[in-house]
Amino acid sequence: MKKIIAVINQKGGVGKTTTAINLASSLAILEKKTLLIDFDPQANATTGLSDFGIDSSHSIYDALSGNQTMRKVTSSTNLDYLDFIRSDNNLVGCEVELVGVKNREKQLLRLINTVKKDYDFILIDCPPSLGLLTLNVLVASNNILIPIQSEFFALEGLKSLQETIRLVQDNMNNDLKILGILITMHTKRLRLARKVEDLLKSNFKNKLLKTKISRNIRLAEAPDDGKPAIMYDVDCAGAKNYMELALEILNEKK
Repeated sequence: MKKIIAVINQKGGVGKTTTAINLASSLAILEKKTLLIDFDPQANATTGLSDFGIDSSHSIYDALSGNQTMRKVTSSTNLDYLDFIRSDNNLVGCEVELVGVKNREKQLLRLINTVKKDYDFILIDCPPSLGLLTLNVLVASNNILIPIQSEFFALEGLKSLQETIRLVQDNMNNDLKILGILITMHTKRLRLARKVEDLLKSNFKNKLLKTKISRNIRLAEAPDDGKPAIMYDVDCAGAKNYMELALEILNEKK
């Protein structure tokens, strides 16, 4: 089965978009045909790849509204194995527009079904909320990746996210599973970081990924340059961490 991965956390500032961009890029470098979809109205992934060869002016909204096909809104990038679909602020009103649409929670699934045979991996950067846009992503996906910062308050939203996932699994998408929980902005010297890791291990057992993403200035700088960290500074800790994550996910697939 093709892996369609929702990168999700309703709490902002946990490295969600950073993870979507850099995991997708790492998979592409490993020659896995990958599509990254920016499904967040804030369009941070679109900004973070602004200098990376994106050649389409169309967005995922154009496909959702029926004005364009998925192939028309898909852009190549500077990596041979990575394609990208951008977002824009038109997506802000999409939740309201979808309310009256039949099977409104399946609109993204319908679109992805038209292109998924072309890819090994499809990654979707979710909005930082649990509304109708995020529900569309959860219905369209078969895996969930949850980035979480090494801070106590970052744990607070996990229970409501888990409950949402459970409801989707029971009622709309029984193929959906948690691929893993990813610790981001990690500083192993801090006692709090170790405590958060221990809490995650005890509460989520085998769902906590071995790879951790270190707090890294070059990783934070890369979006300002409009490219993934691995193309900004291949030797930085963040780029290496995301390559480790890609390899961990590939090994899990076998």
